[in-house]
Amino acid sequence: MSIIETDGLTKRYSGGLRNSDTLAVDRISFRVEPGQVFGFLGPNGCGKTTTIGMLLGIITPTGGSFRLLGGSTPRELHAARQRIGATLEYPNFYPYLNCRDNLQLVARVKGRGESEIQDTLEMVGLRDRQKTKFKACSLGMKQRLALGATMLGDPELIILDEPANGLDPAGQREIREIIGELANRGKTIFLSSHLLHEVERTCTDVAIVEAGRLVKLGSVDEITSARIVVAIRAEGALETLSATASEFPGATGARIEEDRVLVSLERAEVAELNRFLVERGIYVSHLTLERQTLEDAFMDLTGSNAGFGVIQ
Repeated sequence: MSIIETDGLTKRYSGGLRNSDTLAVDRISFRVEPGQVFGFLGPNGCGKTTTIGMLLGIITPTGGSFRLLGGSTPRELHAARQRIGATLEYPNFYPYLNCRDNLQLVARVKGRGESEIQDTLEMVGLRDRQKTKFKACSLGMKQRLALGATMLGDPELIILDEPANGLDPAGQREIREIIGELANRGKTIFLSSHLLHEVERTCTDVAIVEAGRLVKLGSVDEITSARIVVAIRAEGALETLSATASEFPGATGARIEEDRVLVSLERAEVAELNRFLVERGIYVSHLTLERQTLEDAFMDLTGSNAGFGVIQ
């Protein structure tokens, strides 16, 4: 049984300025299987949060269907959502209550006890800061507290909307480690993010979304190994090298990165690429094969990385 299954899921907003329609989610279909850390990857404004809102019953779809934990009827979906822990992008707690008291309120709603609160504070690294008022917490602490609230009740599925958004590298690493621990405990995790590098480091599988449409679905390994990336250095202008390399028949794209050009190839035609450049008067001084990143994959698929976080 799939944990999440969508079939042509669609959301269209009507009205607004000039009474125009906005297609926020356009016939998205994907499956999330038990035990996956599933990345829902796309730039800001591509429909990720809208999709999560439909799964959680906050937003009503205008087309398609979905199943959660095997259920699809209103009653089955309501029961399934009781087995889900979710947090949206901006944590929402009482500012004048401390971390522990905020978690205690969530625990009461979920019918959980004090021991689980303490275990959760330990797991998210807030046991020593549990008396800190929410308004005095750093952004990283607020995100960890939101993760803690999500974990209360031992949910089968955890849905996280941009859990590392706005965090520095250290904070992103902390969130990544917590997600890794949850995965080790057998949880299925649905992670929405625009941070390519975090999805690549955290997730087992990924759906790449652009402008409300699904453009690629598969495991992270499948997507990052779908193309061969060659790093090239040569004398002369990088712009000329990039433009010439992109004309190679087996190239799917070329871009400048610092003092080199990265060329994506459909096949391992490295010698042919070198010969192609020599025939056009470009003599390569450095040429190596590199592993494709999710950034490379997204650039190949869409031709753009607009709206994504900085790659680190």
